Amino acid sequence: MVAKEPEFDPRYRRPKPSRAIRRLVIWYRRNAAVTSLVGTATSSATTMASAAGSVAGSVAGSVASTAGSVLYPLRRLQQGAGGLEAPIREADRLWVAVDGMGGDFAPGPILAGCLDAVRVLPLRVRFVAEEAALQEAVAALDLGEELREAVAAGLLELISSGPSVEMHEEARVVRRKRDASINLAMDQVSQGQAMAVYSAGNSGAVMAAAIFRLGRLKGIDRPAIGALFPTKDPAEQVLVLDVGANMDCKPAYLHQFGLLGSIYSRDVLGVANPRIGLLNIGEESCKGNDLTVKAYPLLEAESRLRFAGNCEGRDVLSGQFDVVVCDGYTGNVLLKFLESVGGVLLDVLRAELPRGRRGKVGSAFLRSNLVRIKKRLDHAEHGGALLLGVNGICVIGHGSSKALSVVSALRLAHRAASHGVMDDLHQLSAASTAEAGREEAGAEPGPEAGAKAGAIPACG
Repeated sequence: MVAKEPEFDPRYRRPKPSRAIRRLVIWYRRNAAVTSLVGTATSSATTMASAAGSVAGSVAGSVASTAGSVLYPLRRLQQGAGGLEAPIREADRLWVAVDGMGGDFAPGPILAGCLDAVRVLPLRVRFVAEEAALQEAVAALDLGEELREAVAAGLLELISSGPSVEMHEEARVVRRKRDASINLAMDQVSQGQAMAVYSAGNSGAVMAAAIFRLGRLKGIDRPAIGALFPTKDPAEQVLVLDVGANMDCKPAYLHQFGLLGSIYSRDVLGVANPRIGLLNIGEESCKGNDLTVKAYPLLEAESRLRFAGNCEGRDVLSGQFDVVVCDGYTGNVLLKFLESVGGVLLDVLRAELPRGRRGKVGSAFLRSNLVRIKKRLDHAEHGGALLLGVNGICVIGHGSSKALSVVSALRLAHRAASHGVMDDLHQLSAASTAEAGREEAGAEPGPEAGAKAGAIPACG
């Protein structure tokens, strides 16, 4: 009886891979998201081949050769398809004013983000900053040549400002520092020199400057900061407002937040009929504190809204709601918690996946998947939040914003400016003013009157 030859006989020219290896290669070919890792997988397999013995090393080397020769053309095709970008037409560029002194790391990273943005987005930037600080930042980051090219091409304009508003200062300081960068940037919008304004500075000061320089929309008592949160569906986002502008709210404010959020979700996010949710601790209308209990009938009776009821904390990211309204204190806590969850989740994955040989190989193949997860959870990918309710488009960035965050925020500002958001907000303002006039003339009171009188729905 002839003895069975071993599966990995070094005499064979091309040793037959094991079933697990074959399945892994098949999965790798089908998963288009990870083909960008061919180089990493090939180098890892080559390292394994050199570290392992002659028999196992022969198999690992064969796998490395297969990954490089078979999958490399597929990777090139995918890179070519994804790298095609439509050219930017100069006529489509919109002016955006940027507060260059706003943020923890300003003005250097803010300027670097603007220079990146004018290359990839159809916009032009009016950059407002202190001249001395700007020159120092340009020299430190070696941005001189790039800055001169952008200015010469008409893509970026520099505007000199006075002493800026520091991150630790109170919001009312914007009245005293009239030539601060945030005030001059707001003036660009109010004077029609820019379609939108962006700042990563003191959020309270940004809101105060927006109210003083741009003014509130008629019929809107308090502007709100709206932030986009990811959902289970990568193609959908949920708008949460307010996330920090108003710590203490009245029921009427939440009603107005719902109207503002509905217009933004429809015009910018493309949701035909946005579902509005009220952040609460239960689904029943009688649940919650005094604020949410009184706000519920206002939202429910509003004919211009598609009110979907209370939204519990676990449902914010479920995709069941397009807009979630809450007071600024609760919304800011929710925003900061979500930012921390993304970082903690990625740290856990980094710590757990590389354990053991299987974990190291698996983490290499899952690398691009993890990159996509990071992009969905990283606040830098979203860039900023829109200040809704003022007479102009204003985007507030994170205090720690750097170049990537600036580009994302300017993309958000461009989308809002090019989708006619302000036109619809002005129509909302006119309708709210007309309704208020009818109530003052003695017309039948709306649902808010019942809420003010203490009409609380029964818990059924």
